[in-house]
Amino acid sequence: MQVKSRHHLRSDAVSDIEETLAEQLGVSPEGDAYERVEFEDTDWEVILIDGEPQVAYFDEEPFLTVRGANAYEPDHRVVTVDAGAISFVSDGADVMRPGITEATDDISPDDLVVIAEESHGKVLAVGRARVDGSEMVGEEGKVVDSLHHVGDDLYDFSG
Repeated sequence: MQVKSRHHLRSDAVSDIEETLAEQLGVSPEGDAYERVEFEDTDWEVILIDGEPQVAYFDEEPFLTVRGANAYEPDHRVVTVDAGAISFVSDGADVMRPGITEATDDISPDDLVVIAEESHGKVLAVGRARVDGSEMVGEEGKVVDSLHHVGDDLYDFSG
């Protein structure tokens, strides 16, 4: 991914991001340097926290990247998948009900969510919920659209 521009964020922009992440995910990112990176050939906008791509904008909304979610371990908006779903989710597949073991109750349709595996709690992907968290576990149907996953260009980007 070709970097188009890169600049440090002002303190009010950093505060806005920190407040949004605290509200959405219950996490408090901490860093000395926040930089916004824009790319030539993609709509991705990434926030580097101390040089690590830990926040990205999804439809103008800041949210943790897979790397950021693994660094800060959110406890809100988490969808947990079983071992059978790991390879699919890690390859960017949308999340289907049969692979979900649990989801937090604070999820509403269109919310950004993190998708974690059940044995170690590692985050595999970020997606957009199609249904409430209470309706995620079940027999059939797609319930989360994948937006970013382990091994994609955003995950592989290093500041």
